Amino acid sequence: MKVPSPSYSITLRLRYPDRPGLLGRITSLLGEAGGYIGAVDIVDVRANHITRDFTVNTSDVAHGEAIVARLAEIPELEVVKVSDRTFLLHLGGKIEVNSKVPVKTRDDLSMAYTPGVARVCMAIHKDVDASFALTIRRNTVAVVSDGSAVLGLGNIGPQAAMPVMEGKALLFKEFGGVDAFPICLDTQDVEEIIKTVKFLAPTFGGVNLEDISAPRCVEIEERLRAELDIPVFHDVQHGTAVVVVAALTNALKIVGKSPASLKVTISGAGAAGMAIAKLLKLIGIQNIICCDRVGAIYPGRGDGMNPVKDWLATNTNPEQIKGSLSDAMRGADVFVGVSAAGLVSVDNVKSMAKDAIVFALANPDPEIMPEDAGPYCRIMATGRSDYPNQINNVLCFPGFFRGLLDVRARTVTDKMKLAAAHAIASVISENELLPDYIIPSVFNRKVATVVAEAVSRAAVEDGVARKQTCTIDTNDGDE
Repeated sequence: MKVPSPSYSITLRLRYPDRPGLLGRITSLLGEAGGYIGAVDIVDVRANHITRDFTVNTSDVAHGEAIVARLAEIPELEVVKVSDRTFLLHLGGKIEVNSKVPVKTRDDLSMAYTPGVARVCMAIHKDVDASFALTIRRNTVAVVSDGSAVLGLGNIGPQAAMPVMEGKALLFKEFGGVDAFPICLDTQDVEEIIKTVKFLAPTFGGVNLEDISAPRCVEIEERLRAELDIPVFHDVQHGTAVVVVAALTNALKIVGKSPASLKVTISGAGAAGMAIAKLLKLIGIQNIICCDRVGAIYPGRGDGMNPVKDWLATNTNPEQIKGSLSDAMRGADVFVGVSAAGLVSVDNVKSMAKDAIVFALANPDPEIMPEDAGPYCRIMATGRSDYPNQINNVLCFPGFFRGLLDVRARTVTDKMKLAAAHAIASVISENELLPDYIIPSVFNRKVATVVAEAVSRAAVEDGVARKQTCTIDTNDGDE
């Protein structure tokens, strides 16, 4: 059975006679059924009966249903209500729009709206860049998806993608102080998506592309970067790559290896795999082998290729290794998985080099579980929060966009991505590093701050910043 998780937690409202022994019987039954009890709260006491809410973590929907069925073993027990806590959290959405200024008097109204607002409109008409100071644009990001590659769920469409995009907006605000708005498009046509984002661009200071399938996402991002004067960032690609490089930077300090000496095998030849390979090359790693369902990608391979894989064939696998993922992992110092659950065996990990580093990042279930790989590698990381070394994009994107917005950057550069990776790694000092502590917690509030500062500096150094400092204007919008 999978480990019970808060993402499958339920609240059971149970009513039963208020006499000794029944509470213990209920909690014992819940434990025997594999539920993790998080809280027990009294709701009501009357007529010699008590009503309590039991918050219980389960492993999946079926497990929760099985627990409810087991409660029928107690004949005096009434199951009043069963609530899925995750669904309750999403009722009505997870974000809202709030006003920043009061409108309580005629003066307030005349400044916030007509006639006073006309002067502000004309100031922006004369200097469009003033919109970054005088509107929400200075702190607002569009989170854009077409619903074609949502989490591990696949092509589920724009409506079903909304909970994820809302969640992304929530994390932007919580960790970076960035206002973000989810925009789910009812088209998967590349030209239509590009056209729509361009039409929306005057409202935003940046665009975060999310959960758009490969290889279309690569073309969409490249085209938008070339055609817009605000930064465009596909988080699945670059956020993943930044956090992987941050984790690897610290892991190499523990194992005592240099980037130039490494053999790295990547499972997953989509947008994330390509972005990781590109960033690894920038830190000096040359021997990188990328694998897809067919196997290793190499120059001249004809089966299952596309523009992303064509780039990988030209720019990775210098030894032109052919064969399966197992062949590519043999002797590797580092494995990075951005593919699917269960693709890596214990024997694959055993075949790697001494002090192997394994980043199995497929979600919700990794390419190999830490319990299986752990005894045979030096450092293990996943994308999950219930194991050490969680490689999670939330370590990157809130602070990354905070830095972009603070200097009103026009685009995203490789120097910014490397600066963000080094900033994340720097949060853990060398005397704090351990094999199960190579990456800071997603709840470490220092991370977004240092990432923002590093990205802002890199933007200024690369000459793509409209502002030369991180100070936000509070007057008339002049530089």
